[in-house]
Amino acid sequence: MVKRKTAIKIRKAHRYLGIFLGIQFLMWTISGMYFSWTDIDEIHGDQFRQAPVEVSAFTHLISPSDVNPEEGIVSVELREIDGNPYYWINDKQLFDAKTGKVKKVISESEALKIAERNMLPELQVKGIERIEQVGSHSEYRGRPLPAYVISYETSENIKAYVSEKDGAFQTLRHRDWRWFDFLWMTHTMDYEGRDDFNTIVLRAFSLLGLITVLSGFLLWYISSPTIRKIKKRNK
Repeated sequence: MVKRKTAIKIRKAHRYLGIFLGIQFLMWTISGMYFSWTDIDEIHGDQFRQAPVEVSAFTHLISPSDVNPEEGIVSVELREIDGNPYYWINDKQLFDAKTGKVKKVISESEALKIAERNMLPELQVKGIERIEQVGSHSEYRGRPLPAYVISYETSENIKAYVSEKDGAFQTLRHRDWRWFDFLWMTHTMDYEGRDDFNTIVLRAFSLLGLITVLSGFLLWYISSPTIRKIKKRNK
C-alpha cells in the first residue's frame, strides 16, 4: 500500500488543483452547455436577414476587360450597389459596369441601401457610423476596414457591417452572438484573439486537468476498502 505521507501529499495536490482549476472547469461546462443548446444559425443572425437576397438583372454592361484595370483580370464579380451594377475586380477595386469608371468607396447612403437589401424590412435603422480600426476583441475583428456600422432599433442590439471599399455586406452581430463569442473565449482560453485553439494557457490547463483526474483515480485506488480486501485475499 501507499505510505500515509504519500497519500496525504496526493490528497493535497488533488485538492489544490481542484480549487485552482474549478472555475475554468465550470466555464468549460457552462460554455459547452450553451453551445449544445443553441441554434448556430440563430447565433449567426439568419433570423434577421432576408433569405434569399433579391438579385437584380442588368443589361448593356461593358466587358470587364474594357475597364482597363492596372493589371490583368484574375477574378471578377458583379455587385449591385444602390441599384447600380459594379465589377469587383481582382478583389481590389470597384468599376462601374456600364461606364468603366473607378469607384473608390461607397457612401453612407449606399451602405444603408446595401444593408436594406440584406436585412429584414421591418427592422428600423437607429444610426450609422464609419469605423477605420477595431481591437482584437471587437465583434468585427478580422474583416475589411474601413467599414460602416448600421445600428437597429431592437432589444437584441443588432448591428450590420458593410465594407466601404467593395460595398459587400460583411456580417451582422446581435446580443446572443456576443454571449456566444464571450463564452467561446472562455472555452478556448484565447483571451487575445478568441479564435485560437492552440494557446499555451489552454494546453497547460488541459494537462493540469488530466493530472487532477488521474490523481482522483489514484486516491480512490489507495483509499478504497474494496481494493484493500482484494489485496488481502491475494496475499
